[in-house]
Amino acid sequence: MRFLKDSADLWLPPPDLTISQWADEFRRIPPEASAEPGRWYTSRAPYQHDMLDAICSSERVVMMTAAQIGKTEILLNVIGYFVDKEPSPILFLQPTLEMGETFSKDRLVPMIRDTPCLSAQFDIKARTSDNNILYKRFGKGGAITIAGANSPASLASRPIRVLLCDEVDRYPASAGEEGDPLSLAMKRTQNFWNRKIIWVSTPTMKNISRIEKAYDISTQEEWCVPCPDCGEYTPYLWENISYKGKIEPVMECTHCHKEFAEREWKRGQSKGKWIAGAESKIRGFHMNAFASPWASWGSLIEQYEEAEKGGDDTLKTWYNTVLGLPYENLAGTIDAGSVESNAEDYGADLPDGVLVLTCGIDVQDDRLELEVVGWGLGKESWGIEYKIFHGDPGTAEIWNELDEYLQRTWSYADGEAIGISCTCIDSAGHYTDEVYKFVKGKRARNIYAIVGRGRFGMACVSKPSRNNRAKILLFTLGVTTLKSMLYSRLNAESGQPGYCHFPKGRGYTGKYFKGLLSERMVMRRKNGQEYISWEVRNQHVRNEPLDCRVYASGALELINPDLKDRAKRRGMQVQEKPKGAVTRKRGGFLKRGISL
Repeated sequence: MRFLKDSADLWLPPPDLTISQWADEFRRIPPEASAEPGRWYTSRAPYQHDMLDAICSSERVVMMTAAQIGKTEILLNVIGYFVDKEPSPILFLQPTLEMGETFSKDRLVPMIRDTPCLSAQFDIKARTSDNNILYKRFGKGGAITIAGANSPASLASRPIRVLLCDEVDRYPASAGEEGDPLSLAMKRTQNFWNRKIIWVSTPTMKNISRIEKAYDISTQEEWCVPCPDCGEYTPYLWENISYKGKIEPVMECTHCHKEFAEREWKRGQSKGKWIAGAESKIRGFHMNAFASPWASWGSLIEQYEEAEKGGDDTLKTWYNTVLGLPYENLAGTIDAGSVESNAEDYGADLPDGVLVLTCGIDVQDDRLELEVVGWGLGKESWGIEYKIFHGDPGTAEIWNELDEYLQRTWSYADGEAIGISCTCIDSAGHYTDEVYKFVKGKRARNIYAIVGRGRFGMACVSKPSRNNRAKILLFTLGVTTLKSMLYSRLNAESGQPGYCHFPKGRGYTGKYFKGLLSERMVMRRKNGQEYISWEVRNQHVRNEPLDCRVYASGALELINPDLKDRAKRRGMQVQEKPKGAVTRKRGGFLKRGISL
């Protein structure tokens, strides 16, 4: 009789309870997972009501969000609901298996432990084949599998009804050699007519972001709140927020154009609603951190100002994690002629703002091309000289000429002179052995062989290796990242952090500027997989100027000098960070003995 009862339970309709209602009634937040432990209240962040309940009525839900809006708690509530009210096979997919293990131990297990209706369904203390870090059986026919998008084995075939994909923009293009991990995971839901597929992520690059593409074919809903004056609904828009010259930040209403402070807008959160921008069977939500009850506008603006100083890499992170928006790459939007027209007369070898010199060298079959670049506060840059050494790189003469050049100094107007602090030479061409021979023994002068790698999201400079036939230090540069940073800086206006100056003459011809702006970032597809490629826009334009600037930029990242300290030694005014502000750690390579 008990068997018949248990079987009958599987066919009963699901309870008349939404996910948000379930969370409000049953969910408990563990103290190690939140600064607000205890009973869950969806009203704490009203925008979460529809984000949760859309999963009850829709097969597919997409959430393109900022950080700090509670997205992990949303996913935990979904798991809790299906464990308790609709026992089903669930797959929780993280970017890596290691991240999945961390999620299980730090977030999932504490939720199960502290939520009585869940802990009754698991034996979380027992370590068996039915209960381990990455797999947990529960109830009648339910199981949670936690997988990594980087692990083909963890995506092995097993029917799944509820698919939760977290941080999809961080997934690799392929799970080993098996193909797109999202496609593999979604195939596992095909046996269920009532399947649920939820994609959640902060976005990355515009036109490349997976979550952006999914959001674009969804209902494209934005969280809107009523204006404190006219009552019309408006989203939290960064472009409508102003703070300079204000006692506190304010946001302008898109309808009546009146400005109100954060507390006045957030009083209307309980009356907020999602407004769709398109019709679709896929529910799609976009949320930025300015609506979050856990982040003040002042702190988010401080993060923006700090990101501006750091250049493209930190600004991209701010757009992704605070605005919840993909960052638009600027490659291909800058005109070479307009950059050249801004060339300046420095009046000396070095303008006063220059604090460090680096050099990037590209090796061709009949010449060496190089650029010396000066760097100042905020990574403002000055082109110092673009030079070509003609000759056969297979002979000693051209390398001797280069060596002599790299030992010269450049002078300020006051007579003080400095030399090159770091040089990066590309070793990936036909003259690898010659490059290795040249750099060997020059570590004290910070002259290094490098190889460029174009993988998206790669660090500017990776830890060096000696796994080469010359046993020299070989650094890998993330050229896709460095090129993105460069194009962002080229788009900056005078006076902004990262602005690029160029001199009149000194090798900076029209040919140089066309070469500097010779490439653009595009999406390509190979074997069914999308990947990023930097490609020359015009086959008749050489890209060596771009490569040299990228290598010189990599040289700066490699040594990561304390530019503020150098500015003080030059007698320059330096704006100090306010007390308690986060200070960026200086580069790890200095700690490994690479000195200036």
